[in-house]
Amino acid sequence: MERLRAKRIAEAGEIVPVMYKGKQVVIQHVDDEREMVRVYFTDESEHEQDVPVRLLEEQ
Repeated sequence: MERLRAKRIAEAGEIVPVMYKGKQVVIQHVDDEREMVRVYFTDESEHEQDVPVRLLEEQ
């Protein structure tokens, strides 16, 4: 996924189907300098992690 698209999804405030390692995630924040995103899996909302934006896939 492109960084700009990830930012738009994060700012939209709605759930957009985005996958990371085959599981749906919610994008919380995009770090422009590091090209990383803060996400959590929809079934594990208490576990947040930073992942490379290029590894996300919009469904």
